[in-house]
Amino acid sequence: MLSATAFAAAYSYEEGKTVIGSVQTYTVKDRESLFEIARKFNLGYHEIVDANPDLDPFIPGEGKSIEIPTSWILPEGISYEGIVINLSEMRLFYFINLKGSRLLMTFPIGIGKEGFNTPVGKFSVVEKTVNPSWHVPASIQKEKPELPKLIPPGPDNPLGSHAMRLSIGDVLIHGTNRPWGVGRRFSHGCIRLYPEDIPKLFELVPIGTKVTIVRQPVKIGKRDSKVFIEVNRYEDEKNLNYFDKAVELLEKKNLFKAISTEKLYKALREKKGIPVDISKQ
Repeated sequence: MLSATAFAAAYSYEEGKTVIGSVQTYTVKDRESLFEIARKFNLGYHEIVDANPDLDPFIPGEGKSIEIPTSWILPEGISYEGIVINLSEMRLFYFINLKGSRLLMTFPIGIGKEGFNTPVGKFSVVEKTVNPSWHVPASIQKEKPELPKLIPPGPDNPLGSHAMRLSIGDVLIHGTNRPWGVGRRFSHGCIRLYPEDIPKLFELVPIGTKVTIVRQPVKIGKRDSKVFIEVNRYEDEKNLNYFDKAVELLEKKNLFKAISTEKLYKALREKKGIPVDISKQ
């Protein structure tokens, strides 16, 4: 049985309508940082910083009006089932088919840092653990020899309260005791969720669930006959030609003639990680 609260943040979606959610605005309160605001709206650090590039992330300023980027284009060219992770936007999508209703939940994530990249490919969930112990990998012991080989459950355990093992090496989807790492490249390859998010996902995901991990810094979507582009900054894509990738996707969907090139160039320059309307009309 699924709890009533499990779907509190679920979105519905349809074929051909691949833009979900909507951008909000928020007025900064006294002494709030962008990190605190991001967590309040279930966003990662880079999501809110990229959406508000002119603000100081630590002291954005009381009374400032900021964009809350709670809108996304669904990843491209994959079947919408199970867990889908787009590393470029550091976000996890979980697709649920419940008695004919198609729903999805989405969560910000932390991913592997440079040299410990989270792998792309098709995997599955092979194990689920509540209050996991952390068997410290040899690579981390080499970096931090002061660590013990085993860290038991508790506040010092970086796996947090729940963990799901994938069918590839030591890669886990888990919680964290360092929530400021969500929305950043911070881990040794694992996928981290906020402490309040991982129990919700854990409850819903059965063993055997498909997990598809992709890297898509540019996405094209449609909603209500309008064409949108979402462009994300991603450190491993420094040599990517964003314009060529956008044109490739637009032509593949037969949408290039429906867009404004001026709007397209602006979205590509800003790379705000928010779906932007680039329709000609």
